[in-house]
Amino acid sequence: MSIRQFARERISVLESDITAMAAVLPDTADLAIILGSGLGAYADELENARGIKTSDVPGYPVSTVAGHAGRIVFGTIGGTRVMAFQGRIHMYEGYSPEQVAIPVRLAFAAGARALIVTNASGGASRRFRAGDLMLIEDHINLQFRNPLRGPVAPNESRWPDMCRCYDEGLKLLAEQTALERKIELKRGTLGAVLGPTYETPAEVKMLAALGADGVCMSTVPEVIAAAALGMRVLGISCVTNAASGLGGEKLSHDDVQAVANRAATQLWSLITAIAAKQDGGWRLRDAR
Repeated sequence: MSIRQFARERISVLESDITAMAAVLPDTADLAIILGSGLGAYADELENARGIKTSDVPGYPVSTVAGHAGRIVFGTIGGTRVMAFQGRIHMYEGYSPEQVAIPVRLAFAAGARALIVTNASGGASRRFRAGDLMLIEDHINLQFRNPLRGPVAPNESRWPDMCRCYDEGLKLLAEQTALERKIELKRGTLGAVLGPTYETPAEVKMLAALGADGVCMSTVPEVIAAAALGMRVLGISCVTNAASGLGGEKLSHDDVQAVANRAATQLWSLITAIAAKQDGGWRLRDAR
């Protein structure tokens, strides 16, 4: 088989897989939201909420991480049709970057042209403390993986421009909404590592020297796929702890999730207020 034939077959399989997944979804959407640790349960608060288990979506990877329920909930926030992913897929679970990007490609197939990503992150900068919300200004991909590797998937750019992968208009909208809600929101750069281990003190120093304010084990593959599809992206990270070496306590997933749970109400309040604003342009941006 030639490289060209292999590429065509690979694209065909990817397209048919996403089409098959989209066929079982109960609705379409204007906006997709990927809910990280501590936020998943809030999806059930959507107006006219109706959900589907990801296990009922053919080929959808199973999340194995506590706090990631494995459901997609459809509903509305104001006049905006929303699909919310309760939990996400991580590469450290053994999945490929292509599998991690499935929620974004599925959201696009369901009609969404904008994406809000959330996560829990460790604070690599002393500007942030546990419980702070960080508006993701930019990211550093230290996972050294890319979901666009291989043949170009349908509707995607071969070389997406990552200069403004986090939409500036949506960042300004988020900041305006945070001011209205009296919610503190500071811009920062997200560093993404593969995990599942937490970072060593030396690695945290390296991340800070590179310009990272927070560090996570997710999100970046999703944002890359969204950029390739031309989707508008807004990212908000909940800083759950001081990263290794900056604080005096041993890190644990339970502690991270506990802080995320406490900050979740404030973050969900901010997300719903943003999503309800039609000046977000959820339906107006062209896919490419």
